[in-house]
Amino acid sequence: MAFKPLHDRVLVRRIEGEEKTKGGLIIPDTAKEKPAEGEVVAVGQGARKDSGELIAPSVAVGDRVLFGKWSGTEVTLDGKELLIMKESDILGIIA
Repeated sequence: MAFKPLHDRVLVRRIEGEEKTKGGLIIPDTAKEKPAEGEVVAVGQGARKDSGELIAPSVAVGDRVLFGKWSGTEVTLDGKELLIMKESDILGIIA
């Protein structure tokens, strides 16, 4: 894929949730919520301070992250549905 986010933007691929509940019930597609967990696919070079100094991003390609339910802009690149969001929309990294 030939896409590089700019500044403090991050490209994230959603990680699909479970198809069944803990009790074994199958969840239909119409009842599923969009997952708020994903994998970082690409990262911009970072934001800049007023002085022009670069602030390095806290996330790296391959990190599993949690983000807000309404975070990011949905895009389709190479037939894959991805999200472009600001690094500040990411709530945390899953270790």
